[in-house]
Amino acid sequence: MRSLDRRAALATTKVFKIPVNSYKNRRTGEIIVITAVLTMVFTWCLFFGKIPQPLLIGICAVMGVFLARVSRHRHTQVLSIDVLAQISRLKDVNPILKFWTLLILIIICVASQNPLTGVFLLAAMLILAVFAGGLRLHHYIHILALPVSFLLIGGLALLFEISPEPMGVLNLRVLGFWLSVSEKSQAQTALVVSRALGAVSCLCLLSVTTPMPDIIGTLRRARCPALIIDLMYLVYRYIFILMSLHHEMRDAAKSRLGFRDYRASLRDTGKIYANLLARSYQFAGKNFDAMESRCYDTGIRFMQRRVGVTFAHVFVSVTLLLVTSFLSLAPFLGGS
Repeated sequence: MRSLDRRAALATTKVFKIPVNSYKNRRTGEIIVITAVLTMVFTWCLFFGKIPQPLLIGICAVMGVFLARVSRHRHTQVLSIDVLAQISRLKDVNPILKFWTLLILIIICVASQNPLTGVFLLAAMLILAVFAGGLRLHHYIHILALPVSFLLIGGLALLFEISPEPMGVLNLRVLGFWLSVSEKSQAQTALVVSRALGAVSCLCLLSVTTPMPDIIGTLRRARCPALIIDLMYLVYRYIFILMSLHHEMRDAAKSRLGFRDYRASLRDTGKIYANLLARSYQFAGKNFDAMESRCYDTGIRFMQRRVGVTFAHVFVSVTLLLVTSFLSLAPFLGGS
């Protein structure tokens, strides 16, 4: 049954012309290598002065080696989020329960004053996606790599303060000024980054375990305006159309000796994106004509699956909410 679901999902991508390998493994590996470097630097700066240096060096080295090994995975096939949602075992969980549970968890995480809340959600979402949902670990890390990289860059910007003299636990002299990391900035950065990581991990779990029709059906039951739902689906659909067009144009250019040097790469990239803009308008016009010919009246309808709610699913949802709420309230209850 598992292999049948995977073949059906891959067949769906072929029907909708979604390029399964649109992002090359090499580029994805480069992103993870950048994420590994940022993770080591951020961890070093965040815990400098709080953990003994030999132990801190070991932690950073283990994290970097682990992410580097993931980036060198030789059998990695970069699948689209749609495919991952279709082959996930958690797609059979009631989408309404899943959607509202994760939304409440995001709200609690963002409002929390305890960094452990975001760390707990990051670990819990990883366990649910990989062990309960059957998603491969390197696929999950590939999806999180890019947003985590942006978060770590922002975290490094929060960590360092410019001062005329050294005033922190870590001080770097640059162009006559000092870049200092103080205990206050470490605590503030840990809270902000943990909030963001927890919220992003919840959104990631929702995207890789819930097919798009289920999300749209949940929003429709929540009385979300039909115009917003239609725009959301069309934008999401056109992401894959543009990816497919770009993939085809780039392959066509390479087959004609394009991108052979730096100057040719700049010229070919400009031509591809100019043509891509024109082709996107053309496809948008054809798509709207097709929708009107099928009596489109500001409402895209999908056949909704009837998924029941089991005791185990409710138990997991309530447990996550209770643990997250307790961690969020721990600072006010005298906890850490």
